[in-house]
Amino acid sequence: MSLVVINAVTLPEAAGKADFEERFAARAGTVAGAEGFEAFELLRPLGGDRYLVYTRWASAETFEAWMRSGQFSAAHERHAERGPLSAESEVWRFEVIEAEYAAR
Repeated sequence: MSLVVINAVTLPEAAGKADFEERFAARAGTVAGAEGFEAFELLRPLGGDRYLVYTRWASAETFEAWMRSGQFSAAHERHAERGPLSAESEVWRFEVIEAEYAAR
């Protein structure tokens, strides 16, 4: 079963949403080559201040391997010097037990 990891990131009022989104755009593709990676989505709130960073992995093991990888460190270090934007962050993990997709 796949693993979905959601990072719920709350931005303080003073933080620029555009800057937050730009940071993610600048790192585009850094996770795509990771073993077991299946999907990424950055979800902008239509009300409120909590963004959701959605990733999907083949297994918990492949996600943990990504977290320990040099690619993960490099992707996050690039923006560390600019300082954090979030007021708080919460990580949620879910096992996919059922899924349906659009016919293509």
